[in-house]
Amino acid sequence: MERRRFIGSAGLVGILAAGMAPAAHANQAIRWRLASRLPKIMDIPFAGVQTFIRTVKELSGGKFEITLQIGEEWSAGIGVLDNVQRGNVECGYTSASYYLAKDETFALDSAIPFGLDSRQMSAWLRHGQGLELLREFYKGHGVVNFPMGNTGAQMGGWYRKHPRGLADLKGLRMRFSGLGGRIFERLGGRPSYLSSDETLKALQRGNIDAAEWSAPHDDLRLGLHDVCKYYAHPGWWKGGMQYVLYINRRAWDALTDENQTIVEAAAAVADLDIQAQYDLRNPLALAELVATGSQLIPMPKPVIEAAWKAAQDLYAELAAKNPQWRKIHASQAAFQRTQAWNQAEAGFEAFM
Repeated sequence: MERRRFIGSAGLVGILAAGMAPAAHANQAIRWRLASRLPKIMDIPFAGVQTFIRTVKELSGGKFEITLQIGEEWSAGIGVLDNVQRGNVECGYTSASYYLAKDETFALDSAIPFGLDSRQMSAWLRHGQGLELLREFYKGHGVVNFPMGNTGAQMGGWYRKHPRGLADLKGLRMRFSGLGGRIFERLGGRPSYLSSDETLKALQRGNIDAAEWSAPHDDLRLGLHDVCKYYAHPGWWKGGMQYVLYINRRAWDALTDENQTIVEAAAAVADLDIQAQYDLRNPLALAELVATGSQLIPMPKPVIEAAWKAAQDLYAELAAKNPQWRKIHASQAAFQRTQAWNQAEAGFEAFM
């Protein structure tokens, strides 16, 4: 426990730099499985998972090993969360936004329209009671959660035709995920959730008119710019999408304090690395997209204003019927209001 407090106060970077990585004292070797369904085209979070696995092994002196299992290697008929809950695997890596059908509260551990950006999310989770509130929520689902990477602010999607106002959204068939899809529907659009491969094929075949996917780096790799010319900004539905590591609660409780600390430290390393990679690559990808002919267009102000109002209406409805949403969203919204006064960074960014 003393080592654990030291990690919390001194930081993992300092520990590693000083050559003071904790050694595992457990007599028995630990072998875990980690399930993920993220497509390999999402190379940044995929590499982040490898970083997490490698760090756990290194900090434990090789006694704690985790094997990555993708898709067909585990019970693919059910989601990552379900497999972790049932103990089919000890842990899993995913986006909480995939589980809104279970409870919309999951979105608050991922991204919500007009919500926190990536740095605000990190601050709320670690110092604004966010992680504490979410851990309480996840108790009911039998898992322990760890933030592990963020895409940063996402773009506003790819369009065959330039959307110039609300009228252009009426009947628009668009690949859309998360709570943003529900708001898009309220604005008259026709959202559908599709995987990465399905999205590209649907665009190529003309089955959909537009698609939102991720941040510029991921969009470039998927190749949506080969089909659609117009690339809108900002993506009001995801100011920064958080990825999450789920651990089966029984498996977590069976670990020694020292091994729990190792997992926490490794998740923190991967969390920082994934976000830093996106911060590095997103601007480079955006420049490449523009250089190859993609046309950046601002999201029409009437669309953003209508989406804002629809989002507030949706959040009020969820608060009225879902106590868990109401409690956690209230904390997140209150935290976001305090961040609006960050004039130092706002002024600096505006000048630069």
